[in-house]
Amino acid sequence: MQTSLPLVRDVVFVGGGHTHALALRMWGMAPVAGARLTLIDPGPAATYSGMLPGHIAGHYPREALDIDLVRLARFAGARLILGAAEAFDPVAREIRVSGRRAPICYDLASIDVGITSAMRDLPGFGAHARPAKPLGPFAAAWDDHVAAVAAGAADPRVVVIGAGVAGGEIALAMAHRLRGVGIARPDVTLVEAGTAFAALRRRTAAILRARLNRAGICLLERRQVTHLTEGILHLAGADALPFGFCVGTAGARPHRWLADSGLAQTNGFVDVNAELRSLSHPDVFAAGDCANLSFAPRPKAGVYAVREAPILANNLRAALTGGPELTYRPQKDYLKLISLGDKVALAEKAQFTAAAPWL
Repeated sequence: MQTSLPLVRDVVFVGGGHTHALALRMWGMAPVAGARLTLIDPGPAATYSGMLPGHIAGHYPREALDIDLVRLARFAGARLILGAAEAFDPVAREIRVSGRRAPICYDLASIDVGITSAMRDLPGFGAHARPAKPLGPFAAAWDDHVAAVAAGAADPRVVVIGAGVAGGEIALAMAHRLRGVGIARPDVTLVEAGTAFAALRRRTAAILRARLNRAGICLLERRQVTHLTEGILHLAGADALPFGFCVGTAGARPHRWLADSGLAQTNGFVDVNAELRSLSHPDVFAAGDCANLSFAPRPKAGVYAVREAPILANNLRAALTGGPELTYRPQKDYLKLISLGDKVALAEKAQFTAAAPWL
């Protein structure tokens, strides 16, 4: 009669991001003897980013966005610890988690906690606005606001800070949702400190601008936000925009505890090599938006997180078993699909641009 090997190595997944979700599924299909898995995440479900604009627009129910981490952890044979990581010590190999006195210890750790769009340096943002990331809290806050608007209990005016792709998608989705609850002409304003949609090709940006105009969304460019007070966004030059809901989409910022971790990093994002290992601590891996691909820097995009999953799963396994590692070769370009609010998408890749319901 065979006996199972003792649990001798602790592998801790910090965050339930897209890379970790897929890697845990792969692990569950081929577990490694002698490894004990732990997944740390603030909640029992993670939010799938690709469906967020559709939910904001009212096309998908909230539960359709959820990746069930409880079920996933059970399948992978991992214990799930519900709590937010608050500190990471790569020397002591310890992770501090909210609500727990004792730290979580690891032999191998992998970090996939995404980014935040909280604008910490903008006075009043934390008290009067919502960051678009993390996605789950933003989606919940928007649902509450829409319900209040539908009941006549909230100001329907919306301001979106940041006219990148995410800002454009969210503004269009919000306008569509507000029309669906009886606001005939939604008052949505998109504010950008520089030039809107600068990362897109000129033709793609022109189509997106036209869709904003068709939806009645006001786009303000080269306008600096100075501060927020209750229900008012203040611009340089003494202009002010009243709102019932304000969301920030500008920029990608690391979580503060990760920036303070002591891991090698660039602008707070963990520097990793082509094997997704930390450049300073080889027993730590990182993936998704919280990682900086030091060997081939790329923009923050979900396509990279998804394609990192088999590399991460293999290399964690290799670190435990002594097997061969795989290297990640990120693509230089990728298909961008931009939701336009009404079940129509705008696509861009290389020199190709198109907008259609079938995308």
